[in-house]
Amino acid sequence: MPAVTPETGGRAFEPGLRPTLELSRVTKRYGQVAALTDVDFSVSAGEVVALVGDNGAGKSTLVKAIAGTHRIDGGEIRVDGHPVSIGSPKDATALGIETVYQDLALCDNLDVTANLFLGRERRRAKSALLDSEGMESQAKAIIADLAAHLPTLDKPVSALSGGQRQAIAVSRAALWGSRVVLLDEPTAALGVAQTAMVYDLVRKLRDRGLAVVVISHNMADVFAVADRIVVLRLGRNAGEFDPLTARPDQVVAAITGSDAIGGAA
Repeated sequence: MPAVTPETGGRAFEPGLRPTLELSRVTKRYGQVAALTDVDFSVSAGEVVALVGDNGAGKSTLVKAIAGTHRIDGGEIRVDGHPVSIGSPKDATALGIETVYQDLALCDNLDVTANLFLGRERRRAKSALLDSEGMESQAKAIIADLAAHLPTLDKPVSALSGGQRQAIAVSRAALWGSRVVLLDEPTAALGVAQTAMVYDLVRKLRDRGLAVVVISHNMADVFAVADRIVVLRLGRNAGEFDPLTARPDQVVAAITGSDAIGGAA
């Protein structure tokens, strides 16, 4: 992973490096409706890219194309510079791409460790028994590495707060995602303290050298964690901004298509 230096503004990526994930002229149609038209998008290792846009802008469709739940109709997806075909969530997982959806997809009756390994449980060598100790050890390691604030690993998820539940979902993505993590509205319905915790988790993912994509409507979120902001409008690219130099009203203008205020920084 490139070093974080004052010259890179405290960022963990170096502009100009080959993107970890790159989409070129991607198109997706549903019948006669064009959800995405010639969309370009990229994210590099150690970078947080915020994907923003109004309802119907194409954000969810783009994320689903990357996550493998929707197959693109045209264009190209590249991972580490190599063209790939992502036709299913299994394909995305095999490429090291993990998605944290807004509903988190957690099982309330299971504890933290069980949720981290849900569907990927490990078994002891030459045995049908679960390797509970090994899974718990790995769970403790990833949670400690991300500094996720969880009281204990043996509590059922139903007993945890919204921020702690989000921490479990992000930890699971970090555990299994070797290249890219997609976060869909990660601070929705969270309080101030819980939101700050999620910000820290996103930065930890970036510092681990992962390419991170955050989908959000919240400008405070976007400017707090993003290294770059990409705007979609009506299924097309509508602007790209540097949060260090751009203003929130410029990003909002690109989202709404306003001509009163504009200009990508």
